[in-house]
Amino acid sequence: MKLGILISGRGSNMLAIAEAIENGTIPNAEIAVVISDKPSAQGLIKAQEKGLETLAIPRNGRTREEHDAEIVSELKKRGVELVCLAGYMRLLSKDFIRGFPNKIINIHPSLLPSFKGLDAQKQAFEYGVYFTGCTVHFVDEELDHGAIIAQKVVEVKDEDTAETLSHRILEQEHQLYIEAIAKIVKGNYEFIGRKVRF
Repeated sequence: MKLGILISGRGSNMLAIAEAIENGTIPNAEIAVVISDKPSAQGLIKAQEKGLETLAIPRNGRTREEHDAEIVSELKKRGVELVCLAGYMRLLSKDFIRGFPNKIINIHPSLLPSFKGLDAQKQAFEYGVYFTGCTVHFVDEELDHGAIIAQKVVEVKDEDTAETLSHRILEQEHQLYIEAIAKIVKGNYEFIGRKVRF
């Protein structure tokens, strides 16, 4: 299965996916391209060091729809079958989502539906929850909303800061995203309400 990975920053989840493909934890998959909306994203350099094809497609004042159309075109050119958002910090347009129906997944650093949007780890920390975590889900036309593929719980410790909590959630994200992608690549799943059953 050909994967297209979208990043905006350091690309740590992208690297975890690349390494899992290399060592066979995600079998029968390859990364066709890594795309960033930010030409200065550290993750692009890391992807190049791994020998992966990279593209920087900045918005450059275009509408979301125009920008997304270029990204969709580049993904389709390479035969991408599954789009993985890995720290991609832009909302996708409806046209993008319709271009890859039930073929776009995201990892979010909270137990959805709690703490949607930006700074979810900080939101959870400031709210005072005892447990938070991360969620892999399909992307639909609403923010952090699509069918849930997998979740992992992370305890909020008394000595935590928002930063230490974020770090511990990120460690779990790497594992959870890899497990979820490996299951999707196998293809034996169905949608049951808001859940994805394997």
